[in-house]
Amino acid sequence: MKKLLAASGMALALFASPFLSHAETWDMPLAYSATNYHSENATDFAANVTRRTNGAVTIRTHAGGSLYKGGEIFPSVQRGLVPIGERLMSALGNEDPLFEVDALPFLATSFEDAQKLHMASLPELRKVLREKGLVFLYAVPWPPQGLYANRPINTVDDMRGLKFRAYNSVTSRLAELVGAVPTQIEAAEISQAFATGVAESMISSGSTGYDRKLWEYVDYWYDVQAWLPKNMVVVNANAWNSLSGKNQRIVLEEAANAEAAGWAKAEELNNWYKEQLAANGMQIAAPSPQLKQGFEAVGQQLVDGWLDRSGAQGRAVLASYQRLR
Repeated sequence: MKKLLAASGMALALFASPFLSHAETWDMPLAYSATNYHSENATDFAANVTRRTNGAVTIRTHAGGSLYKGGEIFPSVQRGLVPIGERLMSALGNEDPLFEVDALPFLATSFEDAQKLHMASLPELRKVLREKGLVFLYAVPWPPQGLYANRPINTVDDMRGLKFRAYNSVTSRLAELVGAVPTQIEAAEISQAFATGVAESMISSGSTGYDRKLWEYVDYWYDVQAWLPKNMVVVNANAWNSLSGKNQRIVLEEAANAEAAGWAKAEELNNWYKEQLAANGMQIAAPSPQLKQGFEAVGQQLVDGWLDRSGAQGRAVLASYQRLR
């Protein structure tokens, strides 16, 4: 009888949810390098949760795509392979058009407007994530996006034929509209892509250029301030529900702290990144009036297309955003 009970207990342990049996340890995959401010912010968040819960919820971060690559993180959290993870929100447009709202060109181009857009879209974002079995914790922006190119760009016509690194459907469509050739490339592969000629241009923040030392491959960065995309941190709903109410409150409090700290850091580093690109030999410039005008026209086409795909939900979010402005 004792042997039978012991065997039964072992079987139950084997088939129990990993979140119930190992709820005290959460592995958190991150797509970006350990020295990137998003990863540093997530590491601080993890340490604070671990400390405040006295180890009842121990979060271990894994930067640089070392546990899962960027494109694997969201589905891994959704399927319960890991309980928590960070992902570039706009890269999830195939999951739902709402995820692309912060990458619509020239819709929100300052930190102030990006924060208003975040607040306007957050209620709908939480709903979408709940339907996918996920819980939203926090989101942090990248600095305003600029144009990297290996040759001078004075109008959008100058981008024709350039191999353009895309990271979501919006940037792919943008490349197509200006005659560039989009290539989907994750953050961890950017340096290799530019070094081998797979990519010749992209729209991204000064942070990306600094982290990937793009001055070794690209000479120009135009401060077009196209949009401020965000990384978001989400939790598998089953993992979340396994926490006590007290520990859930602690995680939410630290998530709010991480969001505030991350937004402040992004704004603080914005000019510093541009200074570092210039110090390493890149030519930093404002876009010409013709380039800005061309991008704004393309941007309007992308916003219109997004509204067609997102329907009433997208229109409601943009209406809420305009009221906040």
